[in-house]
Amino acid sequence: MCIPGFNVTNDIFAENAWYFRNALVRANYTNLQKNIHETTEYLELFLRNLLLDEKNVLRNRTMHISGYFSEKVDIETEKVDIETEKVDIETEKVDIGSLKFSKRTVHHIEILFDEYGYNRVFGRSDVMDLVGLKRSAVSKLISKLLETGIIEPVTGHGKGKYKFKHKV
Repeated sequence: MCIPGFNVTNDIFAENAWYFRNALVRANYTNLQKNIHETTEYLELFLRNLLLDEKNVLRNRTMHISGYFSEKVDIETEKVDIETEKVDIETEKVDIGSLKFSKRTVHHIEILFDEYGYNRVFGRSDVMDLVGLKRSAVSKLISKLLETGIIEPVTGHGKGKYKFKHKV
């Protein structure tokens, strides 16, 4: 693409197509009953990366409007005390439909889904690199996801490849 004064390639679109699409939706979506208003902030982050070569993190989960991800801490005014309060990740569970996962597992699933969506294929080493877990922990995570029907094995991409299963 040729924009005078800017060196622009299609790479950012290829790597962040889902984010870009969702940013366009959020720029035009309003639901007054739920106090949700259109915002261009996500589209602006994408365009700043594209045109100004900034390195803003482009994660789909930051655009969620369910309220689950909307709590933001203003790091300029509010300090979070990380020394005194600890979360017990073994006992506290988050309900995803009728399935129970720890908050940490839900976080790993969200990271994977943000990266791969329904159509991209991933393997054990991809999960290790993206989520930062060791081989045995990734094996357990993949087993949980297979058992609950969240992911499914795919053929034609080599052994041990998976993708997120579409809901029917």
